[in-house]
Formats: sequence, C-alpha cells, structure tokens
Amino acid sequence: MNHIVVLGGGFAGVESVFRLRKLGHKVTLVSDRDYCYIYPISIWIPVGKIDFENVKLPLQELQKVHGFDLVIDKVTSIKSKENRVYLESGKSIDYDYLIIAFGGAKLPLPGVEHTFSICGAPETSLDIKRQFDKLVERGHGKIAVGFGGNPKSPTGVRGGPAFEILFNFVTTLKEKKLYDKFELTFFAPMKEPGARMGGEGLKMLQKAYERHEIKERIGTKIKRFEKGKVVFEDNTVLESDLIIFVPPITGHPVLRNSDLPLSVDGNVLVDGYCRVNGQQKNVFAAGDVARLEGPNWIAKQGHIAEIMSHYAVYNINNAIIGNPKRKGYQNHLNIVCVMDTGNGAIFTSRKWNKEKILPMPVFGHWIKKAWGTYWKKSKLGKIPRLPGM
Repeated sequence: MNHIVVLGGGFAGVESVFRLRKLGHKVTLVSDRDYCYIYPISIWIPVGKIDFENVKLPLQELQKVHGFDLVIDKVTSIKSKENRVYLESGKSIDYDYLIIAFGGAKLPLPGVEHTFSICGAPETSLDIKRQFDKLVERGHGKIAVGFGGNPKSPTGVRGGPAFEILFNFVTTLKEKKLYDKFELTFFAPMKEPGARMGGEGLKMLQKAYERHEIKERIGTKIKRFEKGKVVFEDNTVLESDLIIFVPPITGHPVLRNSDLPLSVDGNVLVDGYCRVNGQQKNVFAAGDVARLEGPNWIAKQGHIAEIMSHYAVYNINNAIIGNPKRKGYQNHLNIVCVMDTGNGAIFTSRKWNKEKILPMPVFGHWIKKAWGTYWKKSKLGKIPRLPGM
C-alpha cells in the first residue's frame, strides 16, 4: 500500500487527511502542534466571546475517528529526490506521495515585535485579550489595526481578520459604553485596502469607517514599528496603546532547506493540479505554502487551502489507481468571506465574472459562530458534511 505523508495540521492538512482516509489510503500527518487552530473564529478571543480552548481541534481526536498515523514534530527539510522528510527530533519519514500543507511565514518588518497579530501564533490572541482588557479597565486609549502587503506575493495578504477584529473592538467598546473614550485607527500601505472584496465592498467599508468615526492612515508604506508607534515611509507617526498588525505571507523557512522549486516570494511552485513543478511527480502542495496563480483579486484563504487539498487528493488517488483523469483548482478560485462585526456580519463573494456583497445584521454573527461548530463536528464525523463545505 502506498504511504502518503501530509505535512501540516492546519486547514489544508486536515482536509487532506480527511479525504485520503475516506479513500482508504495509509496516511501519516506531521504537525508541529497537537491541534488544528481554527483561525476564522479566533477573532472573538480578544473580546472575550469565545474561549481559546474552543478554537482548537485536537489532532488526537481526529486520529481516533479517521485512523491515520500522527507525528507531532517540526519539519526541518524535505528531500524530494530521496522521498524523505527530515524532522527536528532527528527522525525522518519516507513517503510514496507527499502533500505539503504547513502554511507560510510572516514577512518580517522592522520592529514588528511591538505589534500583535491575530493571524500569528495562536497564543498571541490571548496577549491581545490581556492588552485590550487593560485598556478597557483603564477606560480610555488608542487602538490601531492594520495589515500589510507583499509586492512579491500579491495573494499573500490577510485583510479580512484585521477588519473583523477592528469592528469587534468597535462593538465591544460600544456595549461597554466606552466607545467615546477610545480612538480607533485603521492603517495599511495600499491605497485601497479591501479592494479584493470588489467595488461595493470598498464602499461598505468606507461607510462603516464614517459611521463609527474610525480614522484611516492608508496609501503610505510602513517604514517600521516602535513601541506604541507606527512609523510610515514619509516619517509621519501613528501613536497607539495597542497595535494589531497582520503581516503579509511569505515563503516558509523550511522550504529554503529543501530541494523544491520556489517562486520569487519563497513559496512552492505548483501546477494547476497542485503538483510541485519539475521532476517531483509525487509531491503536491496546498494552501499558503504554495504559489497561488489566478486573477489579480484572489487571496489566500482557509477555504482555498481546502479546495487545493481536495484536488491534490483527487489527483494522487487517480495516480495510484491508474486513472489518467486529473482536475485543477484554478477554475474554482473565489473569495468567500463572512466578515464578522461582533453584532452582525458582511457576506462577500467574488468569482471570476461576478461579485456579491450582502449585509447580514445580527444573524450574520450567529451564522459564523454556527460555522465554527459545524467545521469541528463535521471533521470529527459527528454531523454530515454539507456539499461545498
């Protein structure tokens, strides 16, 4: 029986394992964490609307349900010519097929240690909560929320979580009747942050800024961060008691220790079938670790990682059973986002030839919460999977 190794316990990795085991393949999942962290619902940790433990899905629970082998260790290098993965523990694992799904790294900016990222290490969400709670207890303050872009990797941008945590701060401060004591500012280096949502999405964001009196500092590159400060390229300064910054995605450092073809931004080069370019016919990549090719508005999202995993598994399975049919992921690229605001949501959908945006007051918030429960329980086989989800 062929041995398939999946690297990474995030959305792409978990989806890959789920589908491979359904097809009866022998699978080993390698992850540096013993849980899958559900980033889309982690935006509620800083405002106290969800507990940290409820944002985690233990991989051992998945293992019990789906029967794969689990290795908790860090990958140090991939040697595709040897069909082998090397681990921090000193051990190595051989494979017949490999799916790389351990995500990307964050592009470092000078002084970024003075900021907090809701898309960084899971524990950072608790640091944000402690800092926010201190400001609430004090009763006044300045909060700056923003995200960055990577010119070498246009798809490696994470705007949605920044918008979500910003509007959750707004809602929470208003619930506590403290909003008039706080100054909130959104910042980003691009001229139209949120443009990937489409024209109507940009208009809706602008109206929200005006309605909540959120200040903007956009269109000027970020030079560096200092304690309590964002310094821009024109040497202007934004002062803040709490700076939330979501860095852009760049290539994972493990890839530099491997023999795989890389793009200019350090991501794995793959073809439309999620297969790594070159001679590695048995190596596939899905999610943030892969160079994503598509329309200029596309961005790396959790559901894109799952779409790529689906097609990587499909193509590996057909290769094993001798079926020449292959399927590509690019025709299925889209943006789908339920942008939570703490007391509602904005639904955004964008495909190749159309875009849709829909305000979802009140019920949108509960739909997103229900999705978090569905995602965990469906992966554990406790409830059926819905088509397309």
